[in-house]
Amino acid sequence: MALFLSIHPENPQQRLISQVVDVLKRGGLIVYPTDSAYALGCHIGDKMALDRIRALRQLDKNHNFTLMCRDLSELATFARVDNTAFRLIKSHTPGPYTFVLNATSEVPRRLMHPKRKTIGLRVPDNQIALVLMRELGEPIMTTTLIMPGDEAPLTDPYDIRQTLEHQVEVIVDGGFCGLEATTVVDLTGEEPQIIREGCGDITII
Repeated sequence: MALFLSIHPENPQQRLISQVVDVLKRGGLIVYPTDSAYALGCHIGDKMALDRIRALRQLDKNHNFTLMCRDLSELATFARVDNTAFRLIKSHTPGPYTFVLNATSEVPRRLMHPKRKTIGLRVPDNQIALVLMRELGEPIMTTTLIMPGDEAPLTDPYDIRQTLEHQVEVIVDGGFCGLEATTVVDLTGEEPQIIREGCGDITII
């Protein structure tokens, strides 16, 4: 049964953050809040955890996973970013946007889109998520918590607990954090392309 941890959204308790990070390092799945909606996360290098997320959400091989980053300094490690793309990302970060970029060799191939070799990257405006990544010292492999057959993410921590308490190791209750997934912007072409319209304002892209 999953640990259900209530973590303060503005002043996350260090003891609880350390528990979540320990689970990530041991290959567990976590549910945690972001600035758009709740998300499923695992350690970037753990294939078994990734396979569990694929099965849980019934994702096909073409799904573009996202690396949740703590700040922009991590972008260049995992993606090829030119000056134009960097300026756009910087002006919308942190925030509820996922940017699809060409991946570097630092990204495990199983996380990339199999044909395009791309990866989603984002920096959330959520204190719990940011503190988790600072404690972990690297990005969290992430996908929005949208269950098979649903169009919208799960948003209530207690509903999440009822649905997933036997399928993940930790559920972080960080309170209300949003009803929509991120806006996804593809920056691999000559012009930015909106792939999914979510809670990030597309008129400013």
